[in-house]
Amino acid sequence: MKKLWYLSLFFGMLACHQSDPKEVLGRVGDEVTFAGRKWDIKSSVGPVGPGPNTFSDRYDDVWVDDKGYLHLTIDEHDGQWYSSEVVGQDDLGYGTYTWTIQADPMSFSENVVFGLFTWDDSTFMTDGNSEVDIEFAKWGDATSTTPTTFSVQPVSFGSFYAERTRELNVSPSLLKGVTTHQFSWTDSLITWYSYAGNTATGTPIATWSFNLNHPPRVKQEGGVTSNPIVIPAPGNQTHARMNLWTLPYQSIAPINGKKHEVVIQNFTYEP
Repeated sequence: MKKLWYLSLFFGMLACHQSDPKEVLGRVGDEVTFAGRKWDIKSSVGPVGPGPNTFSDRYDDVWVDDKGYLHLTIDEHDGQWYSSEVVGQDDLGYGTYTWTIQADPMSFSENVVFGLFTWDDSTFMTDGNSEVDIEFAKWGDATSTTPTTFSVQPVSFGSFYAERTRELNVSPSLLKGVTTHQFSWTDSLITWYSYAGNTATGTPIATWSFNLNHPPRVKQEGGVTSNPIVIPAPGNQTHARMNLWTLPYQSIAPINGKKHEVVIQNFTYEP
């Protein structure tokens, strides 16, 4: 059905070029251009990780607006709830990853997660998929007032390793609106920062560091156990990702029953 939909869209554009949604939405098929980079739009016909959730590639669920800002949503279509995720095409590594977002994490349903992170499909055994996270979530607790989480994986794959994650006590008023979040990743230290405003020179609102003075931990998933990891290394296919999804052990939909939307204004990477 998806192929037929895109074919009808293509021939419609031939007949009326001025209505080309690609020019409006920054998209070409399942690829979106944002912050000067190409990103693949994740889609699935059924539940997949994280969650698992079903992920949408609809034009009205993932798009870039006329300011160049990326929009991600959780929305319902024909009785099915869909989450959204984009995967950067560039191979990245150690360095500084910075996102500027426009959101209100305190307004999220308690089972909604907004993630900014790295991932590598090829490094499970050696580096636990090379995952470093910035996440905004209440983790199932509707009364939570600490929706900003910094983590280095593995955190909760088999056992829970509390020393590898922090929920930051940030004033909700400082998180609402435009904020900037980053981590600097080296082989001996990861440091996270959050700032009010649209640059990493704004008012600092949160920070945390993780160094080699911690025990190595293993990631267990699908009956396989990784090598022990302290600070994971990037692999040859480590990419930046962004997603908006739900914790399905509570509900496959946002518990408040509402559409969710976040805006990512910018992303930069400095090796």
